[in-house]
Amino acid sequence: MKVSVLASGSKGNSTYIETDQVKILVDLGTSSLYVEKQLKSIGVDPSSIDAILLTHTHVDHVSGLKVFTKKYHTKVYMTPPMYEELSKNNLALPCIEYILNAVILIKDLHILVVKTSHDTDDSNAYIFDSLGHTLAYITDTGYINIKNHKYLKNMNTYIIESNHDVNLLMDGHYPFHIKQRILGDRGHLSNKQCAYYLSKLIGDKTHQVILIHLSQDNNNEELARKETEDMLKEHDYQVQVKISRQKEKTELVEV
Repeated sequence: MKVSVLASGSKGNSTYIETDQVKILVDLGTSSLYVEKQLKSIGVDPSSIDAILLTHTHVDHVSGLKVFTKKYHTKVYMTPPMYEELSKNNLALPCIEYILNAVILIKDLHILVVKTSHDTDDSNAYIFDSLGHTLAYITDTGYINIKNHKYLKNMNTYIIESNHDVNLLMDGHYPFHIKQRILGDRGHLSNKQCAYYLSKLIGDKTHQVILIHLSQDNNNEELARKETEDMLKEHDYQVQVKISRQKEKTELVEV
């Protein structure tokens, strides 16, 4: 299994995952043209994408869906509440697959659906497993429920939100109610929260972490990386940390 974060941040999010038999996207929240260009740059024909999985329906995760799916007729996996939210915004899609169970099977890709906590009607994290290679994808959540830790432990790769530095957020220009939203149980993980959860989840099979959804206004790469690397050093974990960016894909790496 291989992965590349194509775009990550408040202006748009999309990640590419491939196995021997499957090519998928998680979210498509930047322009279709951008995603097509990034896919082609790693040798992937956009028409070969088998599915798009939605984490939730906020605009920075779905804005390119309509154009991309109209062009390529790609199947989009979502829960019924997500569909209802998209319908309110008149976002009709040509091919929808409802997520009705905790497990999705797409050829050689096993996907476990894990509920997250965000200020939307429904939101998911996903655990991907292909031939024993494992990847956890966690974004846009105020916390990670302890009941789900057992499913998320000892993944080979974690792609996880490290959205904000609390001090930068509180000293910044956002209105107080927005700050409360971000810090709340239905908001976003801070750098410190991200590092804390990783300290509970990382195991001997883990070799890399990719930090995603860094806030442009309330975070920076140095702070996000330091929080996670300090935790890794404290626990003597030998894990590589990578940072995703808004308009720059990460390399296509082995999970």
